[in-house]
Amino acid sequence: MDLSIRAIRDAGSKELERIVLRVREDCNVGDFLIMDTTYNGEHISNKLRNTYWFPDKDVKKGDLVILYTKKGKISEKINISGHTSHFFYWNLEKTVWNKDEDCAVLFSISEYETKER
Repeated sequence: MDLSIRAIRDAGSKELERIVLRVREDCNVGDFLIMDTTYNGEHISNKLRNTYWFPDKDVKKGDLVILYTKKGKISEKINISGHTSHFFYWNLEKTVWNKDEDCAVLFSISEYETKER
C-alpha cells in the first residue's frame, strides 16, 4: 500500500487529535479512505463508524498526510527535510479516538462504482 498509518496522536483532544500517515510511494490520496472501528485484541469489528475519503491530491514518497478530527481547511507546509506535510480535516464535532479499543482502518480504493436511485 502506498500509504501507511504512522500514529494516532493526542487521542481524545478535540483540538489536537489527528492521525498521521506516511507516504511510502508517490500516489494520489484520493484513492484512500480512513474509517474508525473497534479492535478487541484479535480482530477488528465489521461495524465501521466515521469515514473520511481523502480528496484528490498528489503526494510524494516521504511526505506526511495528517488528518485532524476537528474543523479546518486543507493546507500543506514544507518540512525541514524537504518533504511536505499535507493537512486534512474531518470536520467532526467530537473526537474519534477516545476509547482504548478504537482502531483506525486505512483502505486503498483504486476502483469504485456509484448508482443514483
